[in-house]
Amino acid sequence: MALHVPKAPGMAQMLKDGARYFSGLEEAVYRNINACKQFSQTVRTAYGPNGMNKMVINHIEKLFVTNDAATIIRELEVEHPAAKLMILASQMQEQEVGDGTNFVIILSGALLEAAEELLRMGLTSSEIVDGYELALEKALEILPTLTCYEIKDYRKEEDTARGIKPAIMSKQYGNEDFLTKLITKACVSNVPEKTTFNVDNIRVCKILGSGLQNSDVVQGMVFKRTVDSDVLKKSPAKVAVFTCAVDIMQTETKGTVLIKSADELMQFSRGEENLLENQIKAIADAGADVIVSGGKFGDMALHYINKYNMMAVKLSSKWDIRRVCKTVGATALPRLTAPTKEELGYADHVYVDELGDTSVVVFKLEGRESRIATIVIRGSTDNYMDDIERAVDDGVNTFKGITRDGRFVPGAGATEIELARQIASFAETRPGLEQYAIKKFATALETFVKCLAENSGVKSSEVVSKLYAAHEEGKKNHGFDIEGEGAAIIDVAEAGIIDLYLTKMWGLKYATNAACTILKVDQIIMAKRAGGPKAPQAGGQNDED
Repeated sequence: MALHVPKAPGMAQMLKDGARYFSGLEEAVYRNINACKQFSQTVRTAYGPNGMNKMVINHIEKLFVTNDAATIIRELEVEHPAAKLMILASQMQEQEVGDGTNFVIILSGALLEAAEELLRMGLTSSEIVDGYELALEKALEILPTLTCYEIKDYRKEEDTARGIKPAIMSKQYGNEDFLTKLITKACVSNVPEKTTFNVDNIRVCKILGSGLQNSDVVQGMVFKRTVDSDVLKKSPAKVAVFTCAVDIMQTETKGTVLIKSADELMQFSRGEENLLENQIKAIADAGADVIVSGGKFGDMALHYINKYNMMAVKLSSKWDIRRVCKTVGATALPRLTAPTKEELGYADHVYVDELGDTSVVVFKLEGRESRIATIVIRGSTDNYMDDIERAVDDGVNTFKGITRDGRFVPGAGATEIELARQIASFAETRPGLEQYAIKKFATALETFVKCLAENSGVKSSEVVSKLYAAHEEGKKNHGFDIEGEGAAIIDVAEAGIIDLYLTKMWGLKYATNAACTILKVDQIIMAKRAGGPKAPQAGGQNDED
């Protein structure tokens, strides 16, 4: 009889061979903190207008050159479970506000770094977490008192531009004025009267060639393709949209036709042609000038479309079909039938244009409130245009934030230093051990000024002490001046360096929650990995799919 050999005692005997188990401070907590620290230091150098770019090559070897933290973490596919928690927090920030992902990762990294020192001093994780939560409560109490600017009417372009500009500045330093003008123009013209502003209504079309200064805003849609018909321009245009192919309809049942003579063959094909001609004539008679199709245009169909002087545009993506319908106010028809008046859309101009060596089809609306605007970005390389697109995305999201809450707090580290100063003095009033954690929370907030200074090549300790001195005197709005000589500080509210209140508020919440969640972990148990193919990634369909 074979004897059963017992496994190693403890956790290992419960789990399959190959499972890994870490516990205690040394193995679990410090390891987690270490991973998060390294991760946050990676994105720290990308913070602020002088932040460095990262070159990220993702799993399908696509190259990204950017300093946008959201893109860096999205493409890196981080495996470490604790670092993943930080990423989830920054992704929530991206969904909630659309900006400030870097803020979340840097702050949660700094909080964990501070927690490591406290743990080595002998505090327990729960005391640190309590302290951090108290400090967060206090910070969210102080934050509304720091507002330095408010946008009352976001339909005024110059007011809104003030709010959007700093968000662009941190991504595209030097081009912020031009880009702000484009984004403000696109957003303000698209604000609906009653419903909330939808970020999807601002589209971006990237066309290679020329320079950024030749970018422009088009009220309506721009597609990188050419038309199939001979007619290249219609204005004004009534638009009929079909999701099916515009071609001779295949019969539903397979039938056999016995043809005995040439006449019968002629009549058979003429019957098909007449049917198609009648369908296209009916569409033309309904008043349509432009036919948009989600499928292909048959040669015969194109012949009749040209005969009745219509324009044919093929769009292969069902998302694009939806957007065109939204832009021109049309209804997409699943079969080739004549549209009614209500189902036809309207555009002031539909035309083919050539930018560089790229043909584009433009659906343009002029007088009325347009539903969709497209920012046409020009640039010398695809990577450069992708980065501009990310800046535009941040600008549009900031505008959405403004429509929800128009308050702004001073940027350039002024808000963080003021919060740190007030939280540090709040720590003095606490009797328990959590006062150490509250003090460390204040120290963690200084990280942002240090990052800005170090990325600009200035001694960070000098800047921090100067800012504390200014804030002690009651100069709440003083922050670090990037363009000044050495450790210069200025009144950032006057200089127009301001941050959206919502970005800071959600950023503080998510960063602290992520750090506390990581600190509460004292054991890591990893089951043995399953063999076989990888599980499919969760997530919605991509636009380009």
